[in-house]
Amino acid sequence: GVDDILALLLALSSRSEEIEVKLISLTFGNIDVRSCLRNLVSLFHTIERELKWRCEHGKPEGFDSLKKCKPTVAVGANRPLEDEMMMADYFREAFYRLHPHLTPEQTWESLFFSSTQNGTTAATAEAALDHSQQSLFIASKEPAHKHMLRILRENDPETVTIVAIGPLTNLAMAAAEDPETFLRAKDVVVMGGAIDIPGNVTPTAEFNAYADAAAAARVFALTSLRPASTMPPINPLLTTHQLPAYPPTLSKQLTLKLFPLDITHQHYLTRGHFHRKVGALASANSPLAEWLSIILEHSFATLDALHPGHDGDKASLSLHDPLCVWYALTASGQQHQQQEGSWQPSAGSPEDIRVETTGQWTRGMCVVDRRSRKRRDDDLVSISDNGHWLSNVSGNRVVRMVTSPGAAGFGEEMLDRIFGLGG
Repeated sequence: GVDDILALLLALSSRSEEIEVKLISLTFGNIDVRSCLRNLVSLFHTIERELKWRCEHGKPEGFDSLKKCKPTVAVGANRPLEDEMMMADYFREAFYRLHPHLTPEQTWESLFFSSTQNGTTAATAEAALDHSQQSLFIASKEPAHKHMLRILRENDPETVTIVAIGPLTNLAMAAAEDPETFLRAKDVVVMGGAIDIPGNVTPTAEFNAYADAAAAARVFALTSLRPASTMPPINPLLTTHQLPAYPPTLSKQLTLKLFPLDITHQHYLTRGHFHRKVGALASANSPLAEWLSIILEHSFATLDALHPGHDGDKASLSLHDPLCVWYALTASGQQHQQQEGSWQPSAGSPEDIRVETTGQWTRGMCVVDRRSRKRRDDDLVSISDNGHWLSNVSGNRVVRMVTSPGAAGFGEEMLDRIFGLGG
């Protein structure tokens, strides 16, 4: 998607002291995982060309975080744990046909898979990519969820933040394989769900939660004192392998920061903002400005066609995924937790937010208890509390974020960071 490209650019262009991107873990989205991988390699291809262009034109190269710590790229799940995959984006295929100069050699596939359909070897792939481009990332043939666990084992507890800007399948697989290692994460920052506003793929569901509702439910369950209380039910009709239950006792609860559509929709980039910030760079043949202009213009044109009032320079793209990266970059430096214009969770956080997995019309819905009922300290079965919603022991404990340091200027600040336009 467009906003996950912007999220990656925001992370990789950050200052080295702000963040180290250790792993880019790929999963399916509205396209299959190989297409996601091709998009990512194309992004690195474009960054390499951009660095060369900036150097030739006497501009600061930027991308300090990327140059200091090159991330591993690992391929993960190509389908959800239980449901059918959604396919929605046909633009990318046309993009690579129409703009071949913006696309790396096809032999990149063999850097990640044992062989391609035509038998290309990894050595051939490495030869096709010039040395400097290869140096921007480390290609891994290890499944993404296993590499995620490797990083958590190799680093001290409470030092690694996982930013999840797609379906949670890879995270669910990692947590199922080794729950205690997964819980070494400082926190998991999740873009997903809709609480008090409609969804964006159904009336109740946001895309990431809908795309793999079972995975989302399993990850959310780790925030509970009793994860079994909110785990998705076993599907007796499922013919594929089902992930095991968590152990009855775990050492700690997962800290999960949720960024639902309620807050992400408030942060956007308009066509006018983009043209004012990046138009001159595109005219000067900046490879990154050219590449993003093509991709974003397609998105803005789609908005023109689908949404009244989203035409011309007013067309706006919600920055769902970049907002999560912005939080990871800036939240630790927030000095006054209660000041106006700062990162703030909801007044009720942590909240019992559960993900529906079996509903015919409500799959992926984030369910919360809106009743004004007295809570109870026991966890006994009660006919007046089906699902243990009122228990202080059962249920999830999710930190829902509701405000940021500034929605109005985020889109332009993001572009300033990516293109090195700030003072």
